[in-house]
Amino acid sequence: MSGVPTEVALAAVPVGRLRETAGPRAWERLTDAQARAGELLAGRSLWSISSTAIGGGVAEMLRTLLPYMRAGGVDARWLVVGGSADFFCVTKRIHNFLHGHLGDSGGLGEAERGAYERALEDAGSALRDVIRPGDVVVLHDPQTVGLVFELKRLGATVIWRCHIGTNRPGGLSEAAWDFLWPYVQEPDVVVFSRRGSVPSRLPRQSVRLIAPSIDPCSVKNADIPMGLAAAILEHTGLVACEGELSEAPALHRVDGSPLRVRHRCDVLRTGPAPRLGCDQLVVHVCRWDRIKDPIGVMRGFVEHTLAHVQAHLILAGSTVHAITDDPEEPGTLDEVQAAWRGLGHQQRARVSVACLPMHDVEENAAIVNALQRHADVIVKKSLEEGFGLGVTEALWKRRAVVASDVGGHRDQIRHQHSGLLVDPADACSFGNAIAELLANPARASAYGDAGHEMVKQLYLDSRQLAEWDELLAALAETTSAKRSASNAKLVVVRNRMQSTLPAEVPGDSEGRHASA
Repeated sequence: MSGVPTEVALAAVPVGRLRETAGPRAWERLTDAQARAGELLAGRSLWSISSTAIGGGVAEMLRTLLPYMRAGGVDARWLVVGGSADFFCVTKRIHNFLHGHLGDSGGLGEAERGAYERALEDAGSALRDVIRPGDVVVLHDPQTVGLVFELKRLGATVIWRCHIGTNRPGGLSEAAWDFLWPYVQEPDVVVFSRRGSVPSRLPRQSVRLIAPSIDPCSVKNADIPMGLAAAILEHTGLVACEGELSEAPALHRVDGSPLRVRHRCDVLRTGPAPRLGCDQLVVHVCRWDRIKDPIGVMRGFVEHTLAHVQAHLILAGSTVHAITDDPEEPGTLDEVQAAWRGLGHQQRARVSVACLPMHDVEENAAIVNALQRHADVIVKKSLEEGFGLGVTEALWKRRAVVASDVGGHRDQIRHQHSGLLVDPADACSFGNAIAELLANPARASAYGDAGHEMVKQLYLDSRQLAEWDELLAALAETTSAKRSASNAKLVVVRNRMQSTLPAEVPGDSEGRHASA
């Protein structure tokens, strides 16, 4: 795959959609920040550069945040860089190392640096045609930070946005930071999701913290009737309901146009589908990533949850070949399916492994929305987590959550108040926590309500948009001040030069003056 970037088409979406959920203070902060950013960035473009346009939290946030910025007067644009198989192998290794996870057995030496930088050469060359001096560029994650040198040469203000990290520095994570260090020193600002992910070697004055968020008005998170959600799940083959559907369920896209769920999920199961209203549903929705520990989720459920209650687990992720920047996804899915086949017959009957269609990003989002809304418990057993937007989505929908006690899960869940946190290495505690919530719906409901309020206060797009607009405005002011100071120095130098010239320049025989 070529490293030449492609631009993702973006519409302008009115930010007023967020007013109802934002609350008066957050709304006032957002509108003030957006107006100031639009004014100070006039004549400049804001570029976001990532390695994929679909799949994962980064792509989802850009797909919702950037249209709001465009409507606020910022020329927000989005580029996606491709790369070779070697490039994505290296960047996946960096991703794993930053999480303190080995992944494959390779290292991060000069051969890997060569593969990394070669893959970005085409992208860097192409950027010369579109980036103008004064533009602001946000580079997302390790896949793109190597572009920083070219962007600085082009006169851009550069932000590196790192979405990943671990609370356990040392070893593998330090090896990843050693590899990235030549690049991460160069941006004007580095933005992390959490303080615990910031390496100690980075100067604090160059670091900003901006937590991720969800769009409450997106297809994935907007309220939908439970009957419509049930129809979506039955049509896609995830569950069974009473009666037959006459046509594919329909709802609306972000732009208001009709959205019809047409495609079915690819589901691995034995026996009948779980029945809504009869079977309690435990749902795990993630990319097929070993760090998300889908096999650990399955084993904790069948070995411990099923010892106490009868429920059904749906392990769901997107179709693997739709996401181009993760070469490990197909292998991880193969491992999950092999582990499912290794279960006993009665256990297999209680677990479904589902690949959700990615023909249409918003259709996929509608399926996830429906699945989360009909879950009795949503689980997230990551071995490490930069933030965990799947937890945010679940809490927003008032679902009870059992999550591993790592990374951003700790920010979102207050144990035994807005959910349950467990040691990711303790399969027994994980399975028992699920069983505890399934057996006590009132407690599960109380956790869901508390989680919803927490997300409303801290993790909606209205807050993240305001923080980005404030950062962009501050950077624009700084660069403008630097330019003014530079221009002032030039004026002083010119004045000094002029003051040293002779008062009169001798003329020629015809009285004309020589040019100064």
